Amino acid sequence: MAQNGLVIFVLVILLLLDQTPVQASKSKARKHSKRRVKEKNGDLKTQVEKLWREVNALKEMQALQTVCLRGTKIHKKCYFAPDGSKNFHEANEDCIAKGGTLAVPRNSEETNALRDYGKKSMPGINDLWLGINDMIDEGKFVDVNGVSIHFFNWDRGQPNGGKRENCALFSQSAQGKWSDEVCRSVKRYICEFVIP
Repeated sequence: MAQNGLVIFVLVILLLLDQTPVQASKSKARKHSKRRVKEKNGDLKTQVEKLWREVNALKEMQALQTVCLRGTKIHKKCYFAPDGSKNFHEANEDCIAKGGTLAVPRNSEETNALRDYGKKSMPGINDLWLGINDMIDEGKFVDVNGVSIHFFNWDRGQPNGGKRENCALFSQSAQGKWSDEVCRSVKRYICEFVIP
């Protein structure tokens, strides 16, 4: 009988020893499974964020296409003339809110396109704000993003306003020539949008 008890005791111990690695491996499997779920959740989160960025990019493209349909498209830019007149800062803020900036012609071809669009969309309007100023450093004209301007189309004797006139105007009657003006003046304007 003592032998049977010993055999049973040994069998119980063997069963316990046999169960311990199984429980340990089950515990490891659960931890591994949790890690996989976390990784999957991380992957899902990354995928959702990627999809969200793509949806926003598509919305921006759709808005840009709508603007281009209402305005005009020249090369890799769209021009759009909003209704109403504003001072330089308000006009710039309005263009930014629409996803663009105040128009900045970078060459004579863009100047001609801007002039033609301005005459067509705003007949009888002579002066328009450009996204060009020398507010920070007198005589050093930059665009609204602070980038130096390398193409100039100043009218004869312009710029002549010194520290008082820091914002650039585009003149329809002077065939797209520029002049400087007091930034608080209220003028019409054209926004530009870069097409990717």
